Amino acid sequence: MKDDPSVPVLPDETLDTMFEGKLKIIQKKKGYRFSLDAVILGRLAPVSPGDRVLDLGTGCGIMPLIVTRSTEAKEVVGVELQEELADIARRNVSLNGLTDIITIVKEDLNNLASLYPEKSFDLIISNPPFRKLNTGRVSSGGQKAIARHEVAVSLKKLLEVACRLLKKNGKIFLVYPAFRLIDLLFEMRNADLEPKTIQCVHSRRHGPAKMVLVEGFREGGVEVEIKEPLVIYDSEKNYTEALQKIYSFP
Repeated sequence: MKDDPSVPVLPDETLDTMFEGKLKIIQKKKGYRFSLDAVILGRLAPVSPGDRVLDLGTGCGIMPLIVTRSTEAKEVVGVELQEELADIARRNVSLNGLTDIITIVKEDLNNLASLYPEKSFDLIISNPPFRKLNTGRVSSGGQKAIARHEVAVSLKKLLEVACRLLKKNGKIFLVYPAFRLIDLLFEMRNADLEPKTIQCVHSRRHGPAKMVLVEGFREGGVEVEIKEPLVIYDSEKNYTEALQKIYSFP
């Protein structure tokens, strides 16, 4: 399907390009804008050819766009609670000519059981809200608050929904702040999503981990692999070779 150049970009929005112009992204000038962690998650997602993929909390649709353009996923569904962001995500899908593969659903995660039967997806990806309620400084903008704080959905609930929608031995792939890694692993195991790989993401080689990438299997066995750390910047403050590969689109 061809790109749709007639897709409107509103005065309070920006039109950005990524991957040498292979992706076009509409975002709000002010409000929630995707960050590097979403790009890393989308590019490193363990997608197999023919997979049906679900993105929980898709925002502007950045991860479904990346997954669709860089893998052989059969279908990608992006779920977004906020109507304004869901509208932007739909326009991004049309703008990039991907309506035959990507579907954007405006819905509360708690209601997905009415839309999709159990064991509907091979892979679920998510960049979940990471601040518990009443902790940290709540963002002033509604979009940012919902994206970063457990306002609309808790980590526990998100993982329970994910487990129900994953096929047996289906995978979940998450990016989460390193300071809440223990909470993430605890809640994953409680939801019957056994952690299988963990990769720490560091801004610089000798600095502490800022994020973690965690892959889990539904009803998986008890065994985990700690992967080589992913470092973002080298000593010259340029992207490392590993990050350059992430931004080198197929």
